[in-house]
Amino acid sequence: QVQLVQSGGGSVQAGGSLRLSCTASGFSLFTTCMSWFRQAPGKEREEVGSIYSYGRVTYVDSVKGRFTISRDSANNTLYLEMNSLKPEDTAMYYCAVRRCDNPRFDYWGQGTQVTVSS
Repeated sequence: QVQLVQSGGGSVQAGGSLRLSCTASGFSLFTTCMSWFRQAPGKEREEVGSIYSYGRVTYVDSVKGRFTISRDSANNTLYLEMNSLKPEDTAMYYCAVRRCDNPRFDYWGQGTQVTVSS
């Protein structure tokens, strides 16, 4: 059974840091493509970044240099390290997984709230 369970998040002041985790079960992170998304109230969902099965990582321009996506084989966990947080990073964050040969995301985490105050 495929499952993505998120943890982390919370509230911080601008300039602070947070780390989100997404622990996968039922499959290996290293055989799939995974992404972090976020959605703020009243805004469309945005793909924050992705990590491909072979390790390539991409980010949306607004988070480049501040956010880092990584994965841990021992815990089969995906991470999103967020530094220099800004109020505009406030959103619900989700992890998601897809087959690398298919653009459709098949499974999603439950979401975790990140709130950055000025």
